[in-house]
Amino acid sequence: MNFGIWELLVVLVIVMVIFGAGKLGSIGSDLGKAVRGFRNAVDSDNKNVEREKHDDDSGTPS
Repeated sequence: MNFGIWELLVVLVIVMVIFGAGKLGSIGSDLGKAVRGFRNAVDSDNKNVEREKHDDDSGTPS
């Protein structure tokens, strides 16, 4: 299902009517912070998995 430019514009207009133009900046900021927090959590989880994998590899005798 592809959305064209007209569909996206209609959605943007509806969102502006519901929330108001002044509120869109804070909504975008909050959404950006949430995405950044999610990425940081995923990155730290990946680092922990890599660290555990490295510890397991170095701890086993050959």
